[in-house]
Amino acid sequence: MNNGFTISPALNKNKVFILQRSELEKRFDPFYYVPGLLALEQKVLAKRPKKLRDYVVSIASGATPKTTESELYYTHKENGVPFLRVQNLSPTGVLEYDDCKYINKETHEKYLKRSQVFENDLLVKITGVGRMAIASVAPKNFEGNINQHICVIRTGSKEISETLAAFLNSDIGEKLANRRSTGGTRPALDNPALLSIPIVYDKRILQITNKVVEQKQKNEAEAAKILASIDDYLLQELGITLPAPPENILKNRIFTTTVKEISGDRFDPAFHQIYFHQLLDAIAKSKYKSQKLGEELSEINYGASFNNEYVEKGVPLLRIKDLRRNEIVIDKVVYLPESARTQIGNCFVNTNDFLISRSGTIGVVAIVPKEIDGFAFGSFMIKFTLKDGTILNREFLSYYLNSKLLIELIEREKIGAVQGNITIPIIKSLLVPVPPPDKQKEIAEHIIGIRQQAQQLKDKTKEAMKKASEEIKKILFG
Repeated sequence: MNNGFTISPALNKNKVFILQRSELEKRFDPFYYVPGLLALEQKVLAKRPKKLRDYVVSIASGATPKTTESELYYTHKENGVPFLRVQNLSPTGVLEYDDCKYINKETHEKYLKRSQVFENDLLVKITGVGRMAIASVAPKNFEGNINQHICVIRTGSKEISETLAAFLNSDIGEKLANRRSTGGTRPALDNPALLSIPIVYDKRILQITNKVVEQKQKNEAEAAKILASIDDYLLQELGITLPAPPENILKNRIFTTTVKEISGDRFDPAFHQIYFHQLLDAIAKSKYKSQKLGEELSEINYGASFNNEYVEKGVPLLRIKDLRRNEIVIDKVVYLPESARTQIGNCFVNTNDFLISRSGTIGVVAIVPKEIDGFAFGSFMIKFTLKDGTILNREFLSYYLNSKLLIELIEREKIGAVQGNITIPIIKSLLVPVPPPDKQKEIAEHIIGIRQQAQQLKDKTKEAMKKASEEIKKILFG
């Protein structure tokens, strides 16, 4: 009983609860006072911890240069500076930046000078849906920059940064961070909220995390080896032998052609490299006759352009970050307002449609599963649908389009020097060898088996992380 009010014991106490006025602090949103979170924080405070601010030498958040003026800010990996986004942060504390954007040095040294990142800096997610305060540490000799969804914290040493990251990435650290976040559809941690997180600084947490990292790296190496065999198997079954990539020397970068050969075609030299012609010859010499993908499509269209005003409920949205090779992975569904439907038009996916990324990491292909039937999709993607009675097996086509052969050919076709993209005519012109239906099915089923083996290794990593979380709780609370 509380001031004459009672709550049924059948109700979830973490969703329905009563507070005294005297228990209210600066905030009035109910999530901040969930009994389970309050009890957790009291346990942590009983350890007499320091706050995150006590370990901070300096802190800064980044910004995102306009993609509409990409030629001013962005560049290629060869002469660029890594530009980190939330997806480059990892709950293991390891910075994963193999697949990241790159900004030019002028942007890094002038426009984004205050958010520069160097080795041993602590990087923390401060906005966005999903897990809050994911933290990673910049590796040795690293230099990069960050967007506005991340902050960079200088702590003064690698050991401090890694230990802080290990605690923030624990289930306990995540809950303490989420309690402090504000905003419904796009949660955020401002600097005072972030720096107020109590930190139980215990090196044993880092030791547990490091064991998980070692296991993860071992599992990923084995999974990568298994997945790498897919291309070899697929191309062997199709009778396609790839030419050896040319050595990157001046002699191999110089070639001649005639006006007749390029008349009516593109004039950029990269497009006409001899190596690309060798790749096309390899397809022509396949065991099976090839045809253009466009001949087997009933529909193909670009995604819609809209602003990123997310709401609690509305039109479910598929983002390009959810698109992976041969699969779609959504950590948390985001929604656009219902009023956006007129802006979206026909840019909705149906089960068994194909999606391909047309900007950023171009040429990533996945089949739409039934779980996301009816989702909207944005302008960085193109949707296409196989016609009824097609001679192509859906899974076979997905694996072929994601093969290293097609990755290189799609890279050849991209338009734009800095932020390359591909178009509908490019996709329709892609050549696909067409084995008999039974052979296509056999190839697809064999590759599915290989991918299942790799997934089992990834599941082992998840199990290891779950076990590590339990060990950390025992260390902190007994």
